[in-house]
Amino acid sequence: MPVALVTGASRGVGRGAAIGLAESGFRVFATGRTVASADLPDAIQRVPCDHRRDDQTVAAFAHVAEGLDVLVNSAWGGYEQMMEDGQFTWPRPFWEQPLHRWTGMMDAGVRAAFVAASHAARIMLQQKRGLIVNISHWAAQKHIGNAIYGISKAATDKMTADMAHELAPHGIAVVSLYPGLVRTELVMAAAAGGWFDLANSESPEFIGRVIAALAGDARLMERSGKVCVAAALALEYGVSDVDGKHPAPLTLETV
Repeated sequence: MPVALVTGASRGVGRGAAIGLAESGFRVFATGRTVASADLPDAIQRVPCDHRRDDQTVAAFAHVAEGLDVLVNSAWGGYEQMMEDGQFTWPRPFWEQPLHRWTGMMDAGVRAAFVAASHAARIMLQQKRGLIVNISHWAAQKHIGNAIYGISKAATDKMTADMAHELAPHGIAVVSLYPGLVRTELVMAAAAGGWFDLANSESPEFIGRVIAALAGDARLMERSGKVCVAAALALEYGVSDVDGKHPAPLTLETV
């Protein structure tokens, strides 16, 4: 049975990825600060871990030391404290951004992914195979939301490209994966207030299904170092969402 470790799996995209991979036949280890109380199937092994703490990350990867096929880097602290003193501070210009948002996106996001990938690579090097998926976003390529968000996602994509270059001789692939509009807990709450149109949205589990198909692609190394759009991969691989639908891939122009 292939083994996957998903960071930030307490909720949102990470939780969905863990469930989707488990349903696709993977033995899944799910990490997160509150993963012990997360709504996850019993088959998924919960590993409490704050990925801002390197010692806890080391302990988490000890669970997969004997073999790891897929790492999904979804840990992310960038959506915390979006409201401050009754005001929505997320879209403010960079000079008005609270500095905790940099920490949430860069330390709990980009740095956490870098450290996790480093541990995963050491395991995968012994196997001469593996897949590292860094969850990213179109904000890497155009202004969406705020400057820090764009900086963190652009850093994620560059990290993917350079890790892929260094791991290519070892048969290990690294990709940046762009979800579409995912029906996470936060999105569903916002949709209830009329902020989102869910007509072309994706379930969180959809990401896990796509990653499972990607991991099984015999031509996986040809995608290494590149940005992949989850919905586009799904169409190529014939993967449907949990409701049987096929979300339309977003593009730089339509996002």
